[in-house]
Amino acid sequence: MSPFRLPIRVYIEDTDAGGIVYYVNYLKYMERARSEWLRHHGLTQSDLLETGIQLVVHRLECRYAKPALLDDALEATAAIHSAGHCRASFLQRITRDGEPLCEARVDIACLDTARLKPTPWPPAIAAVLNG
Repeated sequence: MSPFRLPIRVYIEDTDAGGIVYYVNYLKYMERARSEWLRHHGLTQSDLLETGIQLVVHRLECRYAKPALLDDALEATAAIHSAGHCRASFLQRITRDGEPLCEARVDIACLDTARLKPTPWPPAIAAVLNG
């Protein structure tokens, strides 16, 4: 399956005083890409919360290669790397004109909001993750 793609523009609020994107904002861009990936498949974070499900970052491994700058047009991608009973791993990239700026493996866990314990994926998500 090809990665989900989300265009992103760098605004002044994303940068430090030198016009370079602050490192944590790459993670925010990746979060947006995963949220929009979910929406692309017919679900939202709100939908899941209403059913007692929350998706949380369980583990993150990130590599920064080059800085993004004020006004850059970027692309955030999200691709499923692997999926299990209640966890999934995404490979994510932030690129500028196809050049990788930041790459990460983000492991997501599916939690029951009442118990804050892992729970199986809802059928709609499981179908996408395993399809």
